[in-house]
Amino acid sequence: MVKKIIGGSYITLVLFLLYAPILLLFVYSFNMSREIGIWSPEWGFDLYYKLWSNTDLMETVVNTIVLALAAGFISTVLGTMGAIGMFYSSRRVNRTMNELTKIPIINAEVVTAISIALICTMFGFGRSYASLLIGHVVLTVPFVVLSVIPKLKQMDNNLYEAVLDLGATPTKAIFLIVIPEILPGIISGFLLAINISLDDYIITSFTKPSTFKTISTYVYDAYAKGGKSSSVPALRALFAIIFVVMIAYVVIHSFIQSRKSRLEGSR
Repeated sequence: MVKKIIGGSYITLVLFLLYAPILLLFVYSFNMSREIGIWSPEWGFDLYYKLWSNTDLMETVVNTIVLALAAGFISTVLGTMGAIGMFYSSRRVNRTMNELTKIPIINAEVVTAISIALICTMFGFGRSYASLLIGHVVLTVPFVVLSVIPKLKQMDNNLYEAVLDLGATPTKAIFLIVIPEILPGIISGFLLAINISLDDYIITSFTKPSTFKTISTYVYDAYAKGGKSSSVPALRALFAIIFVVMIAYVVIHSFIQSRKSRLEGSR
């Protein structure tokens, strides 16, 4: 009994330390104070109105979402193809490619950013949207591979062999059997790639055009002046919206998974 109380108290404390700052930021999104830490007697939705009326900030949000979707889609295609190729390769090739795939994850992100910027400059891209997209794809592809590989290992490989025995080509067998079997891993990799792209600052700052802004670079520029930028209060509303969207996704995903588990259990 004592162990359960201590364990429950410890988990509660950890969760409180993790989410208390985010919840405080959510509360501050309804307060008219220009600085966090100083309460204003005025409360309301003015910061949300300022967010939607700030064309520069809204353009930044759209830029970030479009970039994340593009990088997520390309990374998912390349990562899925790479994971399938690695899985069906020889053991030596599989092991070598698996270790090479981990390098962008283990390597310092600033090193990756500078390397991509140098290569893009050598090939004439410079700091353009192409170099920015390449940088985000290089960053996110390994995470897609790591999401897909476990699903390939869980798959019943006899199904793939059976389809080949029935006369299907390897390509057709992959689309008929392998892709549907690993689809949860592909979706997880796609969502993870989007999340990483949305959050990235270092690679973005080294590869983006000077006139292009993402949420991460916009926030840094706004707070670089000591948090005195006029757009800083509206950013609290933006962060609150992002937080609510993430919570909604977690709740919906948990509901779908629990319902799926109940249906499978009833069978």
